[in-house]
Amino acid sequence: MKVCTDSCLFGAWIANKIENKVIDPQRILDIGSGTGLLSLMIAQKSNSLIDAVEIDKESFNQTVENFNESIYSSRLQAYLQDIKDWKSEIKYDLIISNPPFFENDLKAEKQNKNAAKHSDHLSFSELISSIKNNLSVNGNFAVLLPFHRNEYFKKLAVENDFILKEELLVKQTASHSYFRSILLFDLSPSRSFSKREIIIKDQTGKYAEDFKDLLKDYYLNL
Repeated sequence: MKVCTDSCLFGAWIANKIENKVIDPQRILDIGSGTGLLSLMIAQKSNSLIDAVEIDKESFNQTVENFNESIYSSRLQAYLQDIKDWKSEIKYDLIISNPPFFENDLKAEKQNKNAAKHSDHLSFSELISSIKNNLSVNGNFAVLLPFHRNEYFKKLAVENDFILKEELLVKQTASHSYFRSILLFDLSPSRSFSKREIIIKDQTGKYAEDFKDLLKDYYLNL
């Protein structure tokens, strides 16, 4: 699985929330770890203990390899597991997921990429149910979504008693439409809500300043 710019942005955004004490999770669950990217980015900016669950064997092996090579390996643990069957006595303070993107869209030829990119195996409803089963009462969860699934996912989350706290809408450039959204939820009713946008590249084709501020500790030569 390739590392994508939007995944890097998601990881950096969440890590920034932790570094600045907007959220302060002691235990984190990463659903669908892929390469382990999100867990590694967050480990760099926190002291949290992180469990990463991945259903695809090849992706799981890559997560394990990357965790083992990391200086944060003592705080990282990977599991080859279907999140729908995940059994843990731990309730997590933060759950993150870059979930399967495309419900009923064109399938890729490789089956493992289908599982990673499509939600036939893990629907949004099942994802939200899994999050609710594993989240502490004062915990948060965050997801990266294609923008066209944004309203649908928010509706499902609200139906499961979650409250949207922050929404970040992502554009490739100022002239493009939104193509990703990042959502942060919890279970605590509050009037506090923040919505903003971020642009990846400016009109010259260079990374925009807001993007660079978030990614400077992860990208080389940014």
